[in-house]
Amino acid sequence: MPITDAVGATGAAGPGPGLGARTVVRYRSFCRWLLPYVLQTRMRRMPRAGEPVHVLLCVADHFEPHHGASSPAQVHARLDRWVGEYPRLFDGFRDADGRPPRHTFFCPIEQYYPEEVDALAGLCRRDYGEVEIHLHHDGDTAAVLRERLSHSKRLLADRHGLLSRHRDTGDLAYGFVHGDWSLDNSHPHGRCCGVNNELSVLHETGCYADFTLPCAPEPMQTRKINSVYYARGRPDRAKSHDAGVDVGTGAAPAGSLMLIQGPLLFNWGSRKWGIVPRIENGCLQQSQPPSPRRLDLWLKARVQVPTRPDWFFVKLHAHGGTEETQSVLLGEPMADLHRELARRAARDRHFHYHYVTAREMYNLARAAGAGWEGSVEDGRDFELVPNGAVPPPRHERARPGVAGRPDHAPRGSDLNSRFGGRK
Repeated sequence: MPITDAVGATGAAGPGPGLGARTVVRYRSFCRWLLPYVLQTRMRRMPRAGEPVHVLLCVADHFEPHHGASSPAQVHARLDRWVGEYPRLFDGFRDADGRPPRHTFFCPIEQYYPEEVDALAGLCRRDYGEVEIHLHHDGDTAAVLRERLSHSKRLLADRHGLLSRHRDTGDLAYGFVHGDWSLDNSHPHGRCCGVNNELSVLHETGCYADFTLPCAPEPMQTRKINSVYYARGRPDRAKSHDAGVDVGTGAAPAGSLMLIQGPLLFNWGSRKWGIVPRIENGCLQQSQPPSPRRLDLWLKARVQVPTRPDWFFVKLHAHGGTEETQSVLLGEPMADLHRELARRAARDRHFHYHYVTAREMYNLARAAGAGWEGSVEDGRDFELVPNGAVPPPRHERARPGVAGRPDHAPRGSDLNSRFGGRK
């Protein structure tokens, strides 16, 4: 579900305590990340005139077309709009590398239906984006989660040709967004997850990076903000990603997972009741359409890898499965953002923008951390390549009777009954 856009506002995703208790929890969460925010004050600034700027723009869509749908027909209409409207609206836009706007669909694996994934896969094969894994779960165990993720990644790869592989080993990899923001059991009441060492399970099952954050003003927000970093799971502790090692400051710790956060800062130009600044959290929805002012804030947040100060990682998020958010993502507000990027590039020869998928953003973060001095275009496939670009390792090749082959792929109801989870 979308998150709110003002300090102290209500309307959270998922189950929770009463309004009063929820407000207190959010206030305490706000206090936890306020100090890191203050400490980043000197770092936050707009690029100076003549400073090279490469905007790496990624839209991580928590794509839930079943949310609030009254019928299968409504779900199909939502998917048809994406498949039909996205190319028509945005094919005329091109970034510095000649690429059209890209969209990353994080599909909820507890709501898996083959024909729906096929529709998105067809759109992605036309270079408009990629599909990754989204999951809502509650009261889970590490063992069940491990099996669910392993099964789902094989299913998406073998049946639909999706996800990615390591160019050296051929091993499958996937990006991840946690449902209800509760990554690594981070909900203060232990809801919407259940697995303290979730980061370790994600790493072990081939997850290359998590794209869940930020989620402020929700209490699952970490102290660490505006960062691209590595964190390690701990079975004795929830919310292990509250701290970590910044990419580009040293080698990745053994067993760690990369987390790529979106921008999080106060928007003093937009205030609730004319007093309280709204939170800029990179969310795209009806109440938070993109704008030139927001673009400035995304750059000002300076989510970066220090070894490439000219690269600005702008990871936005949305819930594009509903009509309300589609009015932004498949309408004039998003088209205006693309026009604004083109205008800035035309005015300033030092300003460049690049439409990237979640996988490409990870590759560029890894390249930057390794001291890569090449171009954005040449770094898009630095470590991970689309599934099919390299052969799978021998141990991963399909065998008769293995779930994941087209004639053995379960429908959504079968997947839910096998693993449980939210319908």
